[in-house]
Amino acid sequence: MAPSKSTSLDALRDLLRGAGLRCTGPRVAVLQHFQTRRGPLSHGELVEALADREFDAATLYRNLIDLEGAGLVNRVNVGDNVWRFELRDQDTETQSEHPHFVCVECGEITCLDQVRVKLTPAPGSLKSVVNRVSEILLKGQCMRCA
Repeated sequence: MAPSKSTSLDALRDLLRGAGLRCTGPRVAVLQHFQTRRGPLSHGELVEALADREFDAATLYRNLIDLEGAGLVNRVNVGDNVWRFELRDQDTETQSEHPHFVCVECGEITCLDQVRVKLTPAPGSLKSVVNRVSEILLKGQCMRCA
């Protein structure tokens, strides 16, 4: 089951338990917050977003690492040496990596989960040197900054 905006609190608890994690307030809050996002968040952004819940920053970081280890979130590097995290699609049949777009003007990071990028050898090349791509990052100007 993939968490979605309509995933109930009970379903999130079942998801955590199914991944072998204890169901704690911070873990549920992190998953609930990621459901409202379209792009990955840094630890600092998550701490700021959940500030009204008064969770300790170290607790949130440990939970992000635990959620990643359990396969519920992905860790993403967009080239600025800041790890960002996002919900991972739990449907193993459709699960795939997706590219991310970073606006060079405003810095907004967007998941391009409806986009697939295919690398093919250039004409005249004997074969591709790429076996598997694990991450694709596109940079440019977003529609708001255009």
